[in-house]
Amino acid sequence: MNLENFRKIAILEGVSWLLLLVTMGMKYGMDIYWPNKIVGYAHGFLFIAYVFFLLYFLYTKKWKFGFGVLAFVASLLPFGTFYLDKKYLKNM
Repeated sequence: MNLENFRKIAILEGVSWLLLLVTMGMKYGMDIYWPNKIVGYAHGFLFIAYVFFLLYFLYTKKWKFGFGVLAFVASLLPFGTFYLDKKYLKNM
């Protein structure tokens, strides 16, 4: 595991979050369910991978607890992981 892989997971998690919003609109607005299932599974996997990477780096790189909270909250907000990558992860 390296920081570059964590950055990729962060970006993919952010993209999957945004795609999930699109497929939720398809699900509830147009009654098209299957894209939401596929994107939902992918997003769930990427979110769990993101959290595992985050915990791994908090422990091994001795990142501060506050940064860990910021990184976790970023995964819950639209465009949060993109901001985290550009502002913090890119410069590490």
